[in-house]
Amino acid sequence: MTKKYQRFETAVIHEGYDEKEMLGSLSIPLFQTSTYVFDTAEQGERRFSGEEEGFVYSRLRNPTVRVLEERIARLENGEKGLAFASGMAAVSAVLLYLTKANDHVLCSAGLYGCTYGLLTLMKEKYNITSDFSLLDSEDAIHAKIKPETALIYVETPINPTMKLIDLELVTKVAKEYSIPVVVDNTFSTPYLQRPLDLGCDVVLHSATKYIGGHGDVIAGLVVGKADFIDDLAITARKDIGGIMSPFDAWLLLRGLKTLPIRMDRHCENAANIFEKLKGHPKVASIYFPGDTESSDGKIAAKQMRKSGGMISFEIKGSKQDAQHFMNRLNFIKIAVSLGDAETLIEHPATMTHAVVPEASRLKMGITDQLIRLSIGLEAWEDIWDDLEQALEHV
Repeated sequence: MTKKYQRFETAVIHEGYDEKEMLGSLSIPLFQTSTYVFDTAEQGERRFSGEEEGFVYSRLRNPTVRVLEERIARLENGEKGLAFASGMAAVSAVLLYLTKANDHVLCSAGLYGCTYGLLTLMKEKYNITSDFSLLDSEDAIHAKIKPETALIYVETPINPTMKLIDLELVTKVAKEYSIPVVVDNTFSTPYLQRPLDLGCDVVLHSATKYIGGHGDVIAGLVVGKADFIDDLAITARKDIGGIMSPFDAWLLLRGLKTLPIRMDRHCENAANIFEKLKGHPKVASIYFPGDTESSDGKIAAKQMRKSGGMISFEIKGSKQDAQHFMNRLNFIKIAVSLGDAETLIEHPATMTHAVVPEASRLKMGITDQLIRLSIGLEAWEDIWDDLEQALEHV
């Protein structure tokens, strides 16, 4: 069916689905099935050989999951998408597919704790080494690339320090070596940032977060060139088996419809909370992509539509002061996820990044005083009132 729309806000509702193919159902049907029936034995042979399109087994393809994959590919301006059972299933599949024993991975100067843990495991088992870099100049990137470098893996904003990476700069250097650039776009979503438009090769998400948006599903997504996604599907996903369930895909499709509206509210609330926190006497430092006074301000203006809903800040005092502050909150929830309707707060050093050795954690800028805040959809004034009363007790 020829689409008669161009804009993100419309594609997020309509892309990848034709109700005429589904008995006119307005809501995308949930195909809660493991397997599919062939008309003939010959048809089964053709489908297994790849000669004929169609469904065989839901570990390979599922109609509900397929709509999600087509929709996320359109939203990221990629050729094809692939869905996984979790964000880390997506990360694992991409890293395993792009590397072999004795390879090297160049990373941004900070990673989600479980991604760091996976790279540690790959080092122990396959001698796949990794280095961390600020990636803030051509010289800095050149200096870290080795003959065995298989990919550059980037988070921007970095979890949890909110440091930004200039993706056009990274891809410019990477292309000189024909090295793929993989970007974890979880914090921004395709609504705020599209790495593929900036020259990157692969984009992935923990769809658990903003894409789902309601704290009720665990999922991962990958978008890239069609050849890459097809190979990833028949190797790392099919054989390792980190597939998304049809029901989880249905939940994500439901959540995606409101992504632009939700992200606008997250961003607006975060900007207001940032303005309140940045001058508070109990706050030692604050990190937010929308901080125009920071060194990352120009990067944010260049590659992000808005500044996002995440803020990190350091409490003046000790780890115990930071924890005491968190314990004094009333309705803000202590929880490690993000992107939900509820405002969530966590202590990275002892929670999301606890697996990272202290020396490496401190190099990433993750101190014992650092707190990560995922701004929700509540009235921002109520969020601030709760933060303010807790800060008074630090």
